[in-house]
Amino acid sequence: MSQMKGPPAPSPVEAIKAASNGLRGTIIQTIVSGIDHFEEGDKQLLKFHGTYQQEDRDARKSRSLGGLAGKAYSFMIRARIPAGIITANQWLALDDLAGKYANKTIRLTTRQSIQYHGVIMDALRETIAGMNACLLSTLSACGDVNRNVMACPAPDWTKPANKAMQEDAQVLAMHLAPKSSAYHEIWVNGVKEPTGVEESVDPIYGKVWLPRKFKAAFAIPLDNCVDIHAQCLGYLAVHENGKHIGYNVLVGGGQGMTHGRADTFPHISKAMCFITRDQVCAAGEAVITLFRDHGNRADRKRARIKYLVADWGVDKFREVLATYLPFPLLMPKDVEVSGIDLHLGWNPQGDGKFWYGLSVENGRIKDDGHFRLRTAIRTIVEVLGCEVRLSAMQDILFCQLDESAQEKIVQILKTCGVPLPEQRSPVRKLSLACPAVPTCPLAICESERALPGLIDQIEPVLEELGLLSEEFGIRMTGCPNGCARPYQSEIGLVGRSGDKFVIFVGGQKNGSRLNFLGKDLVPRVEIVNTIKPLLIRYKDERTTGENFGDYCQRIGQDTCKAIMA
Repeated sequence: MSQMKGPPAPSPVEAIKAASNGLRGTIIQTIVSGIDHFEEGDKQLLKFHGTYQQEDRDARKSRSLGGLAGKAYSFMIRARIPAGIITANQWLALDDLAGKYANKTIRLTTRQSIQYHGVIMDALRETIAGMNACLLSTLSACGDVNRNVMACPAPDWTKPANKAMQEDAQVLAMHLAPKSSAYHEIWVNGVKEPTGVEESVDPIYGKVWLPRKFKAAFAIPLDNCVDIHAQCLGYLAVHENGKHIGYNVLVGGGQGMTHGRADTFPHISKAMCFITRDQVCAAGEAVITLFRDHGNRADRKRARIKYLVADWGVDKFREVLATYLPFPLLMPKDVEVSGIDLHLGWNPQGDGKFWYGLSVENGRIKDDGHFRLRTAIRTIVEVLGCEVRLSAMQDILFCQLDESAQEKIVQILKTCGVPLPEQRSPVRKLSLACPAVPTCPLAICESERALPGLIDQIEPVLEELGLLSEEFGIRMTGCPNGCARPYQSEIGLVGRSGDKFVIFVGGQKNGSRLNFLGKDLVPRVEIVNTIKPLLIRYKDERTTGENFGDYCQRIGQDTCKAIMA
């Protein structure tokens, strides 16, 4: 007689969270001990505080040859910046911290935030405290909680929902922030502040937090610049008679997968219900607590909320969600995303002011020889005192400007050797890359350091074919976790093995559709030559107005594979 099997055992990370004493672990003891790294338990807890322990993989060989023992440890630190909105003083403070404690660069993330790389243990507390001193935080920028809440950053007040979305993103971010006082105790003031709740049991997340990370965003149908369908939770604005009446709540988007595991996959979010603005926090909490209670805690590779939606189906998910909502579930309105705006160049805000959007390749802000992007941005902010806003495309917007500011900005950029947006091709402006090697421990291949050279190679091909003005992007990641959202792009490149990539094609620029696998195990040096035959066929066979992703979908996966074989 066979024995009944019980539920699968929780993953080791679950035990670490349960025993963390409100996310404290032994973090503070390790910091004061003088060693340069944390052990496994605290490494997991650090993520909740907005930092990851990393190793400089470039330094491995030189350290070994130099007789140095151990790894070159450092830390990545990420901020929580809802809707990507930063004051001038905050930007200048962040720039100061980058120069003092990090590797003298600032990395704009694909979630409208900034992160530092290369911070050593001795500077970890000072860097995080410095970010809090300018009224920003790293709490819930990482970890098994809701992360940075995204929204279209453009101060375009001609669109009725833009200001509302940005306000709602701020409110939701604070509502879903962890309530443990450990963060301020460790990083800010050393004092255990009363929170009014039991330290080990968060009122929303419980004792063991979420099964995995959780991501939320707001968008409008005509401008899905945040890739709302890639989010665990999305709020898609609904308009009637020119007025913003509320949101469709979308659930179940996600990018990550694992090579060789068919039960892991990217997924597009599905519309679950309609809510009014005053129900934003209640709806978000309902989705989060549903995930908390029903998500997979045994297998972290299948622990995202997208797998609940995929496994249950929309009808069952709605049925269960209705039991968590404090109001009746209303079916979603008939609204879909239909466009995307990069918000680059000179734009009127609609209130007499202007913003200027600057394209930042791969989000890396640095000074390098004659290219002095970090100096240019700092100078613009110092001279104009302007608000800064970050986009999900890793770009930066200078906002609340007078009309006379345009000439000053252009002059500063030219002086610092920074290309203007109109001087960059569409494929370069629409492309994204994750940091990957040397800092990300999950990276299989290069990404940020490889994509600019790849764009250099493909631009002449596009120009030769008369396609250089076509609007499609390339998104590249060093591993299948897909931090640069490669599975929705017209061309997605995902690290596979050594210096080989999987090429995906057929996504939609507005983020409404997944792409499909075109060719596996392509050496990086062969990527452009592999894609070129498909681009030639697109040039010759496209219909009027048909973009590259739509063409690939029309001819189908098998044909695309055959062309790129």
